[in-house]
Amino acid sequence: MDSLDAFAAAKLETLDAANLRRRLIPTTRTSPAHVRRGDRTLISFSCNDYLGLAQHPRVKAAAIAAVERYGAGAGASRLVTGDHPLLGQLEARLAGFKGTEAALVFGSGYLANIGVIPALAGPGDLVLLDELSHACMVSGARLSGARIVTFAHNDMNQLAELLAAERHHGAHALVLTERVFSMDGDQAPLPALLAIAQAYDAWTLVDDAHGLGVVAPDALAPLELGTLSKALGSLGGYLCASTPVIDLLKSRARSFVYATGLPPASAAAALAALDILDDEPERSRRPLTLARRFTAALGLAPAMSAIVPIPVGDATRALALSAALAEQGMLVVAIRPPTVPPGTARLRVAFSAAHDEADVDALVQAMADVGAVGTPSLETAG
Repeated sequence: MDSLDAFAAAKLETLDAANLRRRLIPTTRTSPAHVRRGDRTLISFSCNDYLGLAQHPRVKAAAIAAVERYGAGAGASRLVTGDHPLLGQLEARLAGFKGTEAALVFGSGYLANIGVIPALAGPGDLVLLDELSHACMVSGARLSGARIVTFAHNDMNQLAELLAAERHHGAHALVLTERVFSMDGDQAPLPALLAIAQAYDAWTLVDDAHGLGVVAPDALAPLELGTLSKALGSLGGYLCASTPVIDLLKSRARSFVYATGLPPASAAAALAALDILDDEPERSRRPLTLARRFTAALGLAPAMSAIVPIPVGDATRALALSAALAEQGMLVVAIRPPTVPPGTARLRVAFSAAHDEADVDALVQAMADVGAVGTPSLETAG
């Protein structure tokens, strides 16, 4: 195994030289908005728990009750014996939430993408992909064997031109995008995109991982995909679509057919979270309100979602700024290539309904103190 270890060591040396090596940091969430790392408690602006529901008493109680009744795991693929009753209930709720005929739950949003895309597109087909789409969408497109063409981020003119030029080369065409882009926080122009796709009989898949429960959709795609692990505070992925599409995926989506069903606790937690969304609509509005308080204070363009990127450029500087913010009591993780394109390292700030205005104002001041931004204007934010 000497050659394997030498290979790994050489790759790690290259990553270290570019400040691109990843390391795990044990993190304990001590409250919806706070984490413990080492001997330090930090206000976290890096969790994707946008509604603070992962720590909600009703969500935790539902998960505990499901374990007591159904056990810790599903025990098998859903097509064998793993289709416990909570999964059907969750799929019905998700379909109702999205206004579709049916839904299918996967083990994660990543598994949903790598299962759905190859089940609907294959060799001879065409996949058009926004250049900033998440890595799991890229993986799904590559697994499909279809011809992949990327279009410039949110460039609807180029999408139309590509469909006009390329559509006849494929038996089917699939357009992939995100409702809220995970690293930039902006939104896809979905009404325009869906109109263009429909004009060329292309099917549109929208990943709503970072929008569900936080950003009200201005249009719905025929394929609405997402995750349970962010705003819903649980774990899992889903696709909401028509009944024929969902029925097909039960036989063709490999990451569904050959994977153990979602654990009962995760399904129950997601169901409880959906109940809270119905009961507390103001919770869904709060992350964007706080994000806009932040952008107003810093003189940035108004936030479009719970995510606000602070461009840095250099990975080394991004890491240094993140470390300096931690010294100020703020957890804002540096995002580096290949998660983002080379030269676009950034601080990614994620707001939650669990934050309060004082948390946001403290972050604004800390950003200024470490030199990540210019002089803030908290009067504007207030």
